[in-house]
Amino acid sequence: MMASSSSSSSSLALIWLYHVFLSFRGEDVRKGFLSHVLKEFKSKGINVFIDNEIKRGESVGPELVKAIRHSRVGVVLLSRNYASSSWCLDELVEIMKCREEVGQTVMTIFYNVDPSEVRKQTGDFGKAFDETCVGRTEEVKRAWRQALNDVASIAGYDASNCDNEADLINKVASKVMAVLGFTPSKDFDDFVGIEARIMEIKSKLILQSEEVKVIGIFGPAGIGKTTTARVLYNQLSPYFQFNTFLKNIRGSYEKPCGNDYDLKLNFQKSMLCQIFNKEDIEVRHLGRAQEMLSDKKVLVVLDEVDNWWQLEEMAKQPGWVGPGSIIIITTEDRKLFKALGLGIDHIYEMKYPTSKESLQIFCQYAFGQKSPDQGFESLAREVTWLAGDLPLGLRVMGSYLRGMSRDGWIEALPWLRSTLDREIESTLRFSYNALRDNERTLFLHLACLFAGIKVDRFKRYFANSSLEVNHGLEVLAQKSLIFIEYGLIQMHRLLQQIGREIVKKQSMEEPGRRQFLMDTKEISHVLDEDTA
Repeated sequence: MMASSSSSSSSLALIWLYHVFLSFRGEDVRKGFLSHVLKEFKSKGINVFIDNEIKRGESVGPELVKAIRHSRVGVVLLSRNYASSSWCLDELVEIMKCREEVGQTVMTIFYNVDPSEVRKQTGDFGKAFDETCVGRTEEVKRAWRQALNDVASIAGYDASNCDNEADLINKVASKVMAVLGFTPSKDFDDFVGIEARIMEIKSKLILQSEEVKVIGIFGPAGIGKTTTARVLYNQLSPYFQFNTFLKNIRGSYEKPCGNDYDLKLNFQKSMLCQIFNKEDIEVRHLGRAQEMLSDKKVLVVLDEVDNWWQLEEMAKQPGWVGPGSIIIITTEDRKLFKALGLGIDHIYEMKYPTSKESLQIFCQYAFGQKSPDQGFESLAREVTWLAGDLPLGLRVMGSYLRGMSRDGWIEALPWLRSTLDREIESTLRFSYNALRDNERTLFLHLACLFAGIKVDRFKRYFANSSLEVNHGLEVLAQKSLIFIEYGLIQMHRLLQQIGREIVKKQSMEEPGRRQFLMDTKEISHVLDEDTA
């Protein structure tokens, strides 16, 4: 649950379950205006409760009263037929009561209805109201009239006075955010394609749910898993009083030889200290995380997980976090999710950007804009191709070339074609270094000789070898080092370059001592000199 509001002394005892309770008449706004409002709220990380899922009876029940009373802001979308629903009018009475009693902020939007008609119950709005009043007691009618008069007296947003509905909705959302006291980070607004990724992942989350949700994000190194998780964390963290982002777990908590018990304790201590913002939390046993978190709604991001042991204790204790918690895990190894027993609906596979998106990403770093400068068009496309649509490669190569003249670019291209930048190499090589000898051998064969080969043909080549080909290919695929498409084994061109660099460094001076030869000049030299 979210932290208590401090805007009103009378509301200190309340826990805000939702940012906004939205009251509306569905037949007037559901198909158009409402959907745009909800989309804008969602994109800004605003948690909205709407009563679509609640079975409607004669009057507003305790479930809806709870939702209204535990929402920080009430947004009333007043339309021509709003007063034709006794349910809407009862909601409004409760909202205005909460405004008075617990300091709830109430905002109004007048959609195709004049505020004075709402206040005085005249015109078409008044006719609808009169029809709804038939058979009602004087007490109920008096409460409805008072609520309508009060809500219409609040300075609100009149859609009829606004030429652009999108601007109106944005203003409402911004006002809500100001009331909530948070502004989502804009650090990643310029990241090409990030919004679509985040929307797809968030579509799997129902923030009002009491279930514990575990979201897995996997894909090859350098594709943007950490960036995506960070944006998601920034948008979701306002919903959670307890949250943490544990970055680069594989680099920070490498498994030593022998007993890893102390390492697990240190891992839990680091996580708990960050969640509770304390430095002195003692963790003497592996059940400590569950003791401290089992009744807390928490948001935890475990970034760059590469070993089962890092999640083992938590996975064995499904109740280690409280209801409504969200755990986000990023990894290059899809097999980890199978070990955790997560359903496929919780797993998001990162896709490479399209060619158009890749060019935009590259240009942002090379030119500070989403398109190349005049005269650099063909050069920019070639470098984008060299990066193979990998965001890490696009960023590093773009940053390297930024500020260079066109001649400088032309001179740099041969180096970019044949040499890997240190940052790219260190990031991509991490996955190779974690492989067993069997998988390393297969990786180098594919990188140097066989990328793009048919799976069956590759297996036949090694049928009589001691290599575990079937299992090895599965491991490489699980770790996002290869992918099998249309029966062909494919490998990203930067990973191929990594493999070829590894083989080349086996003997820089004497090519004949290397495991493979790929350069025609070196092959000719070795054969001519018989130095193999």
